[in-house]
Amino acid sequence: MKEQFKDQKYINLETFRKSGVGVKTPVWFVEENDAFYVWTEAESWKAKRIRNNGAVKITPSTASGEAVGEWVDAHATTDASSKALTHITNLMEKKYGLAFAGFRMMGKFRKANYTQIKIELV
Repeated sequence: MKEQFKDQKYINLETFRKSGVGVKTPVWFVEENDAFYVWTEAESWKAKRIRNNGAVKITPSTASGEAVGEWVDAHATTDASSKALTHITNLMEKKYGLAFAGFRMMGKFRKANYTQIKIELV
């Protein structure tokens, strides 16, 4: 199942509202040690939904969110510790280079706070 994520730039991450309705969001990701990692603003709706309910679904996707693989069940957690943020920042810089640096710069101007989302297949 994990093979479908190899060499992909995006995953579509489906998180769930309290009502059970799924919300799909295409995101950049990195893979390390049997887990996927996403860098996002700590107060983003996807991070809030994950803190409420860690059950998620993921699939490799295009930048616009069109699935290019099979949806798989997973469990996600957030971690905004400095250790986690350093870890995810290093991984994202290696994979996405200057594009990621640009996003980080925009976030610094807005004084945004970030969190790492760790996704593990179930």
